Amino acid sequence: MTPAITLDRVRRHIWRQSPSSYMSETNNKGQERVVTGIPGVDDILGGGYLPESATLVRGEPGSGKSIFSLHFLAAGLDTDETGLYINLGEPEDYIRDTARHFGFAIDAIEFLNLSASGDQFQGEETYTLFESGEVETPSLVESIRAEIQEINPDRVVVDPVTEFRYLAPDEHQFRSQILGLINFLKSEGATVLLTSQAAASMPDDDLQFLVDAVINVKAEADRRTIHVSKFRGSSVRSGHHTLRITDDGMRVWPRLDPNRHEREHNSTKLSSGVPALDSLLSGGLTTGTITFLSGPTGVGKTTTGLQFMKEAAGRGQRSVLYSFEEDHNTLFERAEAVNIPVTEMIDRGTLNVEVIGPEELTVDEFTHHIRSEVEDKDAEIVMIDGTSGFEQSLRGVDEDPMRDLVKVGRYLRNMGVTGLVTNEVHNITGEFRATDQGMSYLADSIVVLRHVEYKGSLRKVIGVLKMRTSQYENQLRELEITEHGLRVGDSLPELRGILTGTPTWDDDGD
Repeated sequence: MTPAITLDRVRRHIWRQSPSSYMSETNNKGQERVVTGIPGVDDILGGGYLPESATLVRGEPGSGKSIFSLHFLAAGLDTDETGLYINLGEPEDYIRDTARHFGFAIDAIEFLNLSASGDQFQGEETYTLFESGEVETPSLVESIRAEIQEINPDRVVVDPVTEFRYLAPDEHQFRSQILGLINFLKSEGATVLLTSQAAASMPDDDLQFLVDAVINVKAEADRRTIHVSKFRGSSVRSGHHTLRITDDGMRVWPRLDPNRHEREHNSTKLSSGVPALDSLLSGGLTTGTITFLSGPTGVGKTTTGLQFMKEAAGRGQRSVLYSFEEDHNTLFERAEAVNIPVTEMIDRGTLNVEVIGPEELTVDEFTHHIRSEVEDKDAEIVMIDGTSGFEQSLRGVDEDPMRDLVKVGRYLRNMGVTGLVTNEVHNITGEFRATDQGMSYLADSIVVLRHVEYKGSLRKVIGVLKMRTSQYENQLRELEITEHGLRVGDSLPELRGILTGTPTWDDDGD
């Protein structure tokens, strides 16, 4: 009688035939990648899984591991690959219903139904992970081996592999058998995806050690995330990236890494179209830099930023404004009232306005929007209005929200895009502060706008506090916002103490 094939025996056979496949590190440089089927994940993995590798997808119940697996198998069908789904948890009918719900055409996928409700468990027999020669019960190993050899799959999912733990007498045997299973599947030319019910009550550190890659999916309080904690043979993108499950399945938005994006650009001056304001800035803002427009509410920060966009639109340049503070109607009415034709600019394709509501986007989705505008639609000016909304409205920002804003700024600089950021300081009058959150180091330039009271009249002033790239006028000028647009007056040398909010008038002007 031919002895049954155990996973231990398979492992030993593979080691004798191909020692390199048993090594913890292999040289996979230059190999073609196996796509994951999930938008954004291939970008994180540098193109996809390595061929004939084993990846562990970890997560708590409900985190999306089965959907992750279905994407993987469905992507194989698109390239005429064969797939096998070994299901030990949910029954086959449930998984197929899930696939249909998300629009996966997986009729060609083979299933080996080893769930508690599967055919193999309908009788009186009790199954074990081991060979029949070692115990008196049928072996799941034999079922898996026979199925693999019959259909010769290119892609295999084992969901969840942690169910095997209940069939092993001890941890050592469990690890040995799973290692043998993994290497057997890889030796048959399959790329393998295993899922793990990660929980404190059932640690899976041993499984993480056995596989080539570990992907963690997590449902956090404010968003779902994915991060790669292990990937043999290739570098991957670090960090926790946003994952979203929609009616179409999964999608991932990788965290913005400014160092991955750069293009050549020549710096020029961006005019506002208001001569006195350009004079303050020695000709205008330097393109490819970040300018903060800083001041209290109602002083004209957004209007000033739109003025630069209006002038750029006249030259056919495209701008995008992300508003965290105002809705479309309010923003459009205020702009049109001061001779900034935002509706016409939008119709001509020189302006896009996106209003970002509270909790609407994660920071990763927001930076994806910016990248799309810059890289796909050639936006040359990006305005973030304003910093408080950025911090409070986006989900998944760092504990220090300014770290994410720094990344956005560095990305815009690397791409030669001019960034405008409105920053609201909360004291309307009184002692001057450029920023409330210590953000001045983020900016290449800071334009300050300020309310002042003089002889019972509330007025506005504008000035330049900082410009890294050029000289600037160190005078303050009066700012008026009229139905004809912005008007910046002459310098105000006769006023003293403007930055205190309580100016005095010096008739001699000296």
